[in-house]
Amino acid sequence: MQAHPGAKRNEVVRFEGGVWHIKVAAPPVGGKANKKLIEFLSEVLGISKSRVTLEKGTTSRKKLILVEGMTDGEVGERMGRKIITHRIISIAC
Repeated sequence: MQAHPGAKRNEVVRFEGGVWHIKVAAPPVGGKANKKLIEFLSEVLGISKSRVTLEKGTTSRKKLILVEGMTDGEVGERMGRKIITHRIISIAC
C-alpha cells in the first residue's frame, strides 16, 4: 500500500502494479497520517480498527498493512468499491 499524506480528504485512488494508493487527510508528522490511514481503512473495509495493523513502513509512504480475518480477495473487493473515478465533462459553447 502506498499512502499519500496531506490530502484534502481520505480517498482510495487506484490499484496499480499490485499496490493500493490511498490519499490520507493528515500530515505525515508524529504518526498522524498512519493513525488516519488505519481509521480510514477500517471504515472502507467495514471492520474495527483493531483488525487493521501497520506491519511495516511507519516512516515511509510504502506500507505493509495486515487485515485480520479477511482474505486478499475480500479486501480488494471492498477497496475497489471505494475508488473514486474522475470524469471530465466538456461543455460546448
